[in-house]
Amino acid sequence: MRLKSRTPAAWIEAVMADFDSFLLDHAACERKASATAMTLVAHYPDREELVRECIALAREELEHFGRIWEKLTERGLVLGADTRNPYMARLAREYRKGSEAYFLDRLLVTGIVEARGCERFGLVAAALPEGPLKELYRDIARSEVRHHELFLDLARRYFQPQAVAARLEELLEIESRVVAELPLRAAMY
Repeated sequence: MRLKSRTPAAWIEAVMADFDSFLLDHAACERKASATAMTLVAHYPDREELVRECIALAREELEHFGRIWEKLTERGLVLGADTRNPYMARLAREYRKGSEAYFLDRLLVTGIVEARGCERFGLVAAALPEGPLKELYRDIARSEVRHHELFLDLARRYFQPQAVAARLEELLEIESRVVAELPLRAAMY
């Protein structure tokens, strides 16, 4: 999956200028990613491959959450209350009505979010000095590659390749505009 735009350099500058805020947001994103995987399991229990893959994904995302939580506690930070993510809220508005269209959009948007996360974790890893935190972000970036590929593979399993390709192209264009419109901040999205 190829994103239509790159994250601007100003984003990594904002992250590095307020890394504690970024870590707090990142922890929330990992926890929500685990919950999203389990929500897919709950909504589509009859899709055996999806259930198997999403259970594994939920575990991995939860493990990432635990690793980031450890970094938070090392820094004396405490998890905050849940907040609505403007990036996710904007992309969720693109879900179409109808169970099959909604399911396809959900898979593709989740894959796009994972692809953007992969890009951004790579930027964070590159910006950090050598050490355990840099290694953590390298590891997470590598796992995000598998995650966005997983959702694209699931979409192709349950839908015609032409339908997947056409809708993916539309959603990638929308995601690029969303990224350009949102203010830069020390947060994942």
